[in-house]
Amino acid sequence: MPREQLEVLNALDVAKTQLYHFTAIVIAGMGFFTDAYDLFSISVVTKLLGRIYYTEPNAPKPGVLPVKISAAVTGVALVGTLFGQLFFGWLGDKMGRKKVYGITLALMIFCSLASGLSFGHHARGTMATLCFFRFWLGFGIGGDYPLSATIMSEYANKKTRGSFIAAVFAMQGFGILTGGIVGLIVSAAFEHGITVYSYNANPELSLPPRADYVWRIILMFGAVPAAMTYYWRMQMPETARYTALIAKNAKQAADDMAKVLNVEIDPEEAKLEKLTEEPSNQFGLFSKEFLHRHGLHLLGTTTCWFLLDIAFYSQNLFQKNIFTAINWLPSAGKMSAIQEVYKVSRAQTLIALCGTVPGYWFTVFLIDRIGRFTIQLQGFFFMTVFMFALGIPFHHWTLHKVPFIIMYSLTFFFSNFGPNATTFVVPAEIFPARLRSTCHGISAAAGKAGAIVGAFGFLYASESDHVLEDDAGYPKGIGVKYSLIILGFVSLFGMVFTFLVPEPNGKSLEEMSGENEDDTIDAAYESTPDKQGAYNRTVPV
Repeated sequence: MPREQLEVLNALDVAKTQLYHFTAIVIAGMGFFTDAYDLFSISVVTKLLGRIYYTEPNAPKPGVLPVKISAAVTGVALVGTLFGQLFFGWLGDKMGRKKVYGITLALMIFCSLASGLSFGHHARGTMATLCFFRFWLGFGIGGDYPLSATIMSEYANKKTRGSFIAAVFAMQGFGILTGGIVGLIVSAAFEHGITVYSYNANPELSLPPRADYVWRIILMFGAVPAAMTYYWRMQMPETARYTALIAKNAKQAADDMAKVLNVEIDPEEAKLEKLTEEPSNQFGLFSKEFLHRHGLHLLGTTTCWFLLDIAFYSQNLFQKNIFTAINWLPSAGKMSAIQEVYKVSRAQTLIALCGTVPGYWFTVFLIDRIGRFTIQLQGFFFMTVFMFALGIPFHHWTLHKVPFIIMYSLTFFFSNFGPNATTFVVPAEIFPARLRSTCHGISAAAGKAGAIVGAFGFLYASESDHVLEDDAGYPKGIGVKYSLIILGFVSLFGMVFTFLVPEPNGKSLEEMSGENEDDTIDAAYESTPDKQGAYNRTVPV
């Protein structure tokens, strides 16, 4: 049965929303803004990279990245992210959230700049260095997932905790939107005041030397928001839950939170010592006790995130394939290299503005009202419906572009007002403090495994099944139509596994994880009244 909460943790749970909450959202959220920008801005420039480095002289159409190079450039950051989530998630529970937080941000700043400075005299050298730096960029991004979620969950009050964590994650939407906007601005600036030639009109003049600066500037911009928040991230105090429950320093936890909350807090050192000695605060990740208490929870969070990211990253990273398939983008030969960047950026910006960003903020405003479970279930449901609605009559949508774009935007809306947000929120709430960052990292890494499946799988699958329409070097695929139908079934499975995930709405972190359970002999019995109305502990719970 539950024991009385530590005063410092109870003070956090019942605290009114105040400035330090919003400060934490901005500091953690700017990390996620950078994460999304860095991961998805690559989709803006991949066609340009193909034109610059792989266009053959006198070829009938512009060059494209060879299939293996395209897969590497697109997916290597996701592989790095997966390893970063596992490593930094574990490290966050061992060394503390704050200490590791600065390392991840510094790595992101350096590798964003280095990606744009990728060097080499030939295509192979440039692509190799780009992939190298993007792997380590992803490694830093990976650390931001478990640490940002854990820090925000441990700072928040229980009434609005879901909204605060979701608000951090919602900055991802602005990162994706900014990727499109920066692509628009940079490409427009580089074509301003010059005569534009399509590839069909003049292959040589369609690719001016300045085009090489375009992709570099777009990728390097990711360092700017990360650098802006580095100082403030280093000034954040360690979370009280880490300091008290893991480092077992009750006085430091009370002092840190007293400054934040502007109240006096009793350290309760004796109470903390007794609490941390309870069996419920001793078991490890690979114990039978963890399997019994949280095994199904971890299965649910990992599987749902895995399935969600197959669909989410497939659509985000290969929007250009889908837009081309419905003839929303002109064929490459009808555009200059920089024009193509502009048109891809414009399409990404429109989808982000209409579907991606609003979906995140619907979750922020409603998650503590209707709960995580409801939002995740309805999100997967509508993703399933719209994927099937787009895929089954796909030929019809190639003739009716505007309705297609509206429905396609709705799949993004319901992924973000749905599982893309809740899969990030819930793992930060339901596991014990000493394993919280690790379990979130495992869940997030499962998601990135799904993203890798989506990125590499959709790269091949979305290719046309007509040989003449294929890009050079790409094997025949099943086409966008059947790829969308498969993603519909993936979303359907996501609905099923949602039932393994508990609802943390309105409960304290310790209540969800069982950390404040009293495991003593006296507490193991339920009080029952005798004939005189007195209470005797005789009935085991």
